[in-house]
Amino acid sequence: MKVILKADVKGTGKKGQTLEVSDGFARNFLFPRGLAMEASAGALKSLEEEAKAKERKQERMLNELKALRDKLEGQTVKVPARCGEGGRLFGSITNKDIADAITKFLGKEFDRKVIDLVNPIKTLGVYQVTLKFGQNVNGTINVEIVSA
Repeated sequence: MKVILKADVKGTGKKGQTLEVSDGFARNFLFPRGLAMEASAGALKSLEEEAKAKERKQERMLNELKALRDKLEGQTVKVPARCGEGGRLFGSITNKDIADAITKFLGKEFDRKVIDLVNPIKTLGVYQVTLKFGQNVNGTINVEIVSA
């Protein structure tokens, strides 16, 4: 019997895969648990349309990430911080503080996990910070730490 898997089945296949399985395995295990459906012409067409929709969604998401990267590329955001003598900060600036400054700059929420900050910033100055959006979309932004 030909079936389309709705979920990953260990030892059988991955989600979306079309397989030839025994009738008993399909009727007694896959169908009752909702792991598969019979591979009819309509189901195959539905699977194909679902794959195209997923591809379009992924491309749209990639374009949004690139647009955001282009908007932030080379921009400077100011992060106010309390400091003592010699420009040393009380505490440090982390990716959460930078994300808050970028959120203020953009006017919409910005995920702190995108910011690739190796070590926390502990002195005043301008730093170049790498942004890793995912899907091989990377950018940089200048972060200016100013005295509050």
